[in-house]
Amino acid sequence: MSMPTSLASSEVDIISEAISPSEGDLSPDVAKSILQWKFSKRAILRMNKLARKNEAGTLTKDEKKELGRYIRIGHMINIVHAKARLSLKRQG
Repeated sequence: MSMPTSLASSEVDIISEAISPSEGDLSPDVAKSILQWKFSKRAILRMNKLARKNEAGTLTKDEKKELGRYIRIGHMINIVHAKARLSLKRQG
């Protein structure tokens, strides 16, 4: 029996497999609601602070993990947004 040569390597890969962003099958109301999902102003300020510290090379180990979580969640939101936009496009 042959095993796959590559497994989903991140949470983003796994959620992409589950959501299937290339299938625009959401209702217009659901798609429009999903497109409202975004980070709060507080979260954006925190991400910017972490990014500046990262550029300066002063992130702590815990801050690096936190920044990674923000990045992964941002990718996940982008995947869901892509599906929502495609759903609206396909439904006119």
